[in-house]
Amino acid sequence: MKETLNRLINHDALSKDDAKQILVNIAKGEYNTSQIAAFLTVYMMRSITIEELEGFRDALLELCVAIDLSAYNPVDLCGTGGDGKDTFNISTLASFVTAGAGVKVTKHGNYGVSSKCGSSNVMEFLGIKFSNERDFLEKSIDEAGICVLHAPLFHPAMKNVGPIRRELGVKTFFNMLGPMVNPAFPKNQMVGVFNLELARMYGYLYQNTNKNFTILHALDGYDEISLTGNTKTISNKSESMLRPEDFGVNKIQQSEILGGEDINGSAQIFMDVLQGRGTEAQNNVVCANAGVAIAIVKNISPKEGFEKAKESLLSGRGLKALKRLQELSKN
Repeated sequence: MKETLNRLINHDALSKDDAKQILVNIAKGEYNTSQIAAFLTVYMMRSITIEELEGFRDALLELCVAIDLSAYNPVDLCGTGGDGKDTFNISTLASFVTAGAGVKVTKHGNYGVSSKCGSSNVMEFLGIKFSNERDFLEKSIDEAGICVLHAPLFHPAMKNVGPIRRELGVKTFFNMLGPMVNPAFPKNQMVGVFNLELARMYGYLYQNTNKNFTILHALDGYDEISLTGNTKTISNKSESMLRPEDFGVNKIQQSEILGGEDINGSAQIFMDVLQGRGTEAQNNVVCANAGVAIAIVKNISPKEGFEKAKESLLSGRGLKALKRLQELSKN
């Protein structure tokens, strides 16, 4: 690691194979916590290369506890996090709305590191069981339309990194990796990223897969469709710009999609939206993100996907998906 750190400090880049091997070595516990922290810190001060990102991704996918749910043709809605915007749990809510619309979801998530409340924080608070058991996950996706894949259970190799990430409390390159290492290897994916440079890198890496994907970056900095402005999209079919009016809605203010101050506040917003008590801005931003996910799987326009998402949310089918998952989690 000493030699690697010296190379990185001198602004050398790692090859894809070197990057992969370092993550494998981290997983084996070959480096101490100070070395790992230094390694993570280097990438906060310089851009990661495509080869490095690809090597890190390949290592995590090779080391993960894989779960085959391809029979359900699921989609994952996942953001990198790290945008510093402190929104409510938009992609997690959108996942339940998507499930309510009849599109199966394998939701990959983790506890918040750089945010107040990550996907797993709110799921755990609401009584969702985290498991990597095939029977439970298949029952969940079959009956609730969604299963939650809590990252630490599927990436045991990263147990040496988790505590360091929490202590650092800022985004690291692991934020960039999260959406790319879903252990169900879903063929359909909607990914939000925190800057345009990363959107381009993701687009390049995803084009070499057989996925149906849409990568999103809101031009004012969000790692999801925020409706506070325009959103750049890169998909396996095209590149375009999504505007609020493309969904038939008005632009909203940043203050309208802020999250809760703590886990209680975040869970309250989550339940308010699913129970039909969300504000128009909250409902629209959730349905815009769910709409794109639905559109990816059903091969329809984002506007048509938005309408299906709105119907799922307002009819209570998104809430029904959550309730069924809560019931299954008690058994």
